[in-house]
Amino acid sequence: MAVPKKRTGHSAQGSRRANWKATKPETTKCPNCGATVLAHTVCTECGTYKGQPVKLADKAAAAASAKKPAKKAAAKKTTKKAEAKVEETKVEEVKTEETAEVKEEQKAEETAQEKTEE
Repeated sequence: MAVPKKRTGHSAQGSRRANWKATKPETTKCPNCGATVLAHTVCTECGTYKGQPVKLADKAAAAASAKKPAKKAAAKKTTKKAEAKVEETKVEEVKTEETAEVKEEQKAEETAQEKTEE
């Protein structure tokens, strides 16, 4: 094996290493969630690679969701929202009924006072 006769100086070593440049890693966007991901790697946000789930549990869940019709899943989401809206409207109705009752009582008291004054 060849052995150098003289040691390489600092200047020669530095000028040789001047072209050792670090490059930025290539990044892409995940097709599933849109997060920035290193190229050819699994997305750390959603756990997919090329739009498909990587873990076996995720694959099973994706297969199960593919078998079910999409309308039922959407209906479940809307029912929760609808239930929340219904509850809000019920609370508002109760408040308006209470305020209406209070106003009626005030009117009745005013009319009673007017009658007693006459």
